[in-house]
Amino acid sequence: MLVSAGAVLLGAWYIGAWNLIFPSQQHDSQAPRLPADLSQPAILVFSKTNAFRHKDGIAGGLQALQAIGDDRGWSVFATENGAVFNAEQLAQFSAVVFLNATGDMLSKSQESAFESWMAGGGGWLGIHAAGDGSHKSWSWYGQNLIGADFTAHILGPQFQTARVEVEDRDHPVSQDLPASWNHEEEWYSWERSPRVNGFNVVVTIDENSYSPLQKAPGLERDLRMGDHPVVWTNCVGRGKSVYSALGHQSEAFDSPQHRQLLHSALRWLLNPDLACEDAVSSQ
Repeated sequence: MLVSAGAVLLGAWYIGAWNLIFPSQQHDSQAPRLPADLSQPAILVFSKTNAFRHKDGIAGGLQALQAIGDDRGWSVFATENGAVFNAEQLAQFSAVVFLNATGDMLSKSQESAFESWMAGGGGWLGIHAAGDGSHKSWSWYGQNLIGADFTAHILGPQFQTARVEVEDRDHPVSQDLPASWNHEEEWYSWERSPRVNGFNVVVTIDENSYSPLQKAPGLERDLRMGDHPVVWTNCVGRGKSVYSALGHQSEAFDSPQHRQLLHSALRWLLNPDLACEDAVSSQ
């Protein structure tokens, strides 16, 4: 009996589900030391996981983001230490990426520091699990950066290739992307499109190109949304946000279209001359 329980716990740790069984509310209090040679513009990549941990997606995403930064001459600093969310250190970054960050990650003061930074002109990119259902304790986050309530992801099979389509061809985030392409992913669904809450939809998914169902023994749940965005943006004060549902597996970051999407999103977020309102009004 003990052996079986141990095997279950070991399996949960291995697949990243430990904090689904034992949710964590651990908040860091000692800020990390930033590199002395941090040049501008600088990007903070944050991948703390107090809920499900996408080990492969975090590893692949870090590699891709570092490669993009190296190619463009952007500094990239990666950490899982939430205490970096303080006014002094956030001021050294032009963009923050939540790379599969999950759960109750930040203390109230850290959340407040980030909210002020965003409203003052910061740029945020959320990747995949940054938009899952583990962030409900932070209402500002859901209202301003996600704009939709997560329901579930496909299962049976969990990963499927589907056709994604650019809806807003004029937005800087979609620049240099093809009109459509095929991508393999663990596709998320939400109760309603963030469009109804005023978010700007950039990329959608064709629900006829894959099986939008959650299948398990004794369960079959239809996850169709009709209007099914997978990349969208929002204006937060003087700040800009981009959320992309792509990025569960490491292999997702090998896709040239996905890398271009990340590059274009960061290029928009880092450019103070490209105002959020201008991009939205260009539709």
